Amino acid sequence: MKVSRVSEMRNLDRLATERYSIPGRILMENAGEAAYFVILREFGVKNRKFAVFCGAGHNGGDGLVVARKLHSTGGDVSVFCLGDPQKFDDTVHFHYAMLENMPVDFLRLTDDNLDEARVALEQADAVVDAVFGTGLSRNVEGRYREVIQLINKSGKPVFSIDIPSGVNGDTGQVMGVAVKADYTITYGLPKIGSLLYPGFEFGGKLNVTHISFPPELYENDDLKIAVNTPLPLPERPRDSHKGYYGKVLFIAGAARYQGAPYFSAMSFLKAGGGLSYLATPRSVAPFIANKGSEIVFLPQEETPSGSLAKGNLDRLLDIASEMDMVVLGPGVSLDEETQKLVQDLATWLDKPLLIDGDGLTAVASQQDAVSRRKAPTVLTPHPGEMSRLTGLSIGEILANRVDVLQDAAEAWNAVIVLKGAHSLIGYPDGRVFVNLSGNPGMATAGSGDVLTGTIAAMFSAHKFDLPEATRMGVFMHGLAGDLASGDIGEDGLVAGDILDYLPEALSHFRKYWQDVVDTHYGKISVV
Repeated sequence: MKVSRVSEMRNLDRLATERYSIPGRILMENAGEAAYFVILREFGVKNRKFAVFCGAGHNGGDGLVVARKLHSTGGDVSVFCLGDPQKFDDTVHFHYAMLENMPVDFLRLTDDNLDEARVALEQADAVVDAVFGTGLSRNVEGRYREVIQLINKSGKPVFSIDIPSGVNGDTGQVMGVAVKADYTITYGLPKIGSLLYPGFEFGGKLNVTHISFPPELYENDDLKIAVNTPLPLPERPRDSHKGYYGKVLFIAGAARYQGAPYFSAMSFLKAGGGLSYLATPRSVAPFIANKGSEIVFLPQEETPSGSLAKGNLDRLLDIASEMDMVVLGPGVSLDEETQKLVQDLATWLDKPLLIDGDGLTAVASQQDAVSRRKAPTVLTPHPGEMSRLTGLSIGEILANRVDVLQDAAEAWNAVIVLKGAHSLIGYPDGRVFVNLSGNPGMATAGSGDVLTGTIAAMFSAHKFDLPEATRMGVFMHGLAGDLASGDIGEDGLVAGDILDYLPEALSHFRKYWQDVVDTHYGKISVV
């Protein structure tokens, strides 16, 4: 499913009217009808009391339609308008005029009569939030802030129109305060802000309705952002052998970092890979081998600090020539000599390459060398590593994740996974995929190392091209974490748990693929 920016949604509205002659008042009627249907389906209407809060813009107009339809089906409706009805535009006024002639309580809220809203919320069975739309660009203040706080304190079920009021539609940031909704009914397409944290936490169950937009509008290739919908896994041939499922070289580890090489190399095997080769410092290899005997070890010369020595360059390039792919960087340390080795490897390796962890620090100053690579490249930074790659602060990145990712993927000519809650996968051509699998328990040391091996398995073992393999790896990694948390809980979840659940994740996905695709974990439904 595509996801839109606020400006893109405005353009869809404009094209619907100009190209397809769908009047704005019809789009608004369809929007209100869809929201009403969700309320009817999820909560019921007849003999229920509803407090509907509307702004003066088109979001408020949608709320007026909802109020009229609730009343028509036996709902007891009170409408509270935070704007001036005299300033409604023609589209909103068209719907206001119909409601005005019905026996529905309508009150313009001012600073002097907020108590009436408080009383109505105490008596209401449910709340409709139609205060702000997706275009909010400044912090919520004054009586708007007070109303949102009253709604949240009421404890009543809340249905938000398009996006919870107070959430920025492009970034998911909370603009001072935001409505905490149980259900959101959004129009045309989901907005970025509904799928990114913290906005995602405020939306409840997300319902999408196309309000009569033709598919060529909301499926247009010019819309570059989409939900990370997983692809079906190919079947494993009965007459296959370990070589069929790929050979990947992991260049990882140092004396102080023995978990990262183990988790990255072992997760490749757990996610279906055939042969996992680990090039790691000679003194480190025996300790990892005690735990991961299925890994093929390639002990390397080391620096005095116990990290990979620069003199291993030619040998590693020779070994890599026999591999399908190389994973570079997990736990290699920040040793100056090792960092130089990583830089040289990133420059000279002619195989598909995934760079993670300390490898990202090494190449942060080598953008041209990475962007000029002929073979495809994947970078998997967390926000701190993304800060080093882009020169932006972590705050700037988190406040504008999609735009930052698009710019970075193009500049580095790489697929980039910006890790975090709802990780983003960015392609050099501007496409961005929002991943919905995963949970907070996965925020633990080593989780990212499991991700690297899972991506490698999707490429080498399951035969996806590297951009698709990256998307699939991110999704499957999250699915494994979700299955693990379902059994043992999020508290205390560790990377080893995610690793152990990878086989079950693949089995579950093969069995329930279509259900997973259709429901997106039950978070998004189409009305």
